Amino acid sequence: MSRPPGRKQENHKISRELLVLTYGALVAQLCKDYEKDEDVNTCLDRMGYGIGIRLIDDFLAHSAVTKCRSYSETADMIAQVAFKMYLGVTPSVSCSSAAGNEFSLILDKNPLVDFVEELPAERASLCYCNLLCGVIRGALEMVHLAAEVTFLQDRLKGDAVTEIGITFLRKAEDRKHKRK
Repeated sequence: MSRPPGRKQENHKISRELLVLTYGALVAQLCKDYEKDEDVNTCLDRMGYGIGIRLIDDFLAHSAVTKCRSYSETADMIAQVAFKMYLGVTPSVSCSSAAGNEFSLILDKNPLVDFVEELPAERASLCYCNLLCGVIRGALEMVHLAAEVTFLQDRLKGDAVTEIGITFLRKAEDRKHKRK
C-alpha cells in the first residue's frame, strides 16, 4: 500500500506542534522546580547539550553533508540544513567579527514560542529557548568544535528578532597516540 500524498507533511506538522507544547510544559515545570531563572536557564542548556551530542549522529546520517572547511560554512550548515531539518525554519547568518569566528543566527520566526505570548514579569531573566543553545553547543562539540552559544536577542523579551550568538573558541585537539 502506498501513503496518500501529503501524509508525511501532516505528521511532521503534528510532531512539531507536539514538541512545542511539550517544551512549553517542560519549561513551566522547571520554573516551578527552580526559583531562580539562572537555574532554569542552566538546566535547559544542560538538557539541550545532551540532546545535541546525540542529535548530531541523526543529522549526519540524514543530511548527507560534507565536512565544513571554515567556521562560516559551519554556521551556514547549522542555519540552512539543521534548523530547517529539525524546526522547519531557516535563520539568516551574519558574521560579527573580523576574525571570522563569531556568528549570529537570526530567526524571524521561532517555532518553540508559537504558543507563548510573553514571559511573566517575575521571569524577566528567563531564557525560554535556552535548550537551543545547548543543542548547538553539544552538536558542535561532537564534531570537535568548541563553541560558546548564547541568546543575544529574544522576541519574548521585546526585541525585534530572536538572535543566537555562536563564538567558535578553537578547534578541539585531535590527539593521536603514537606507537612506541
